[in-house]
Amino acid sequence: QVQLAESGGGTVHTGDSLRLSCAASGATFSYAMGWFRQAPGKEREFVSAISWNGRSAYYTDSVKGRFTISRDNGKNSVYLQMNSLKPEDTAVYYCAAGRAIATVSGVEFWAKGTLVTVSS
Repeated sequence: QVQLAESGGGTVHTGDSLRLSCAASGATFSYAMGWFRQAPGKEREFVSAISWNGRSAYYTDSVKGRFTISRDNGKNSVYLQMNSLKPEDTAVYYCAAGRAIATVSGVEFWAKGTLVTVSS
């Protein structure tokens, strides 16, 4: 099975930036990859995804214009550059992979999660 290892979370102030990284191992790098997030007391929600060939990228409306997803297949890695962070971005961010990851049920592999905290 594919294993996902992510890093880059931390605590920042409103308006600051963070870059999340996620490295895949254990299988051919041919999956769509991206991130979901889950805030305390809320359901896990889609944030962003990128196709296996990097030609298509998707974002939830609340992060468009602030977050940018990219991937480097040579390193089997995907990245999420998060700029202009807001307190409502505070959540545990979960790297995800699969043939279709628009919904939680479509995700085949999950990372353990990394905490992003944005203070006001």
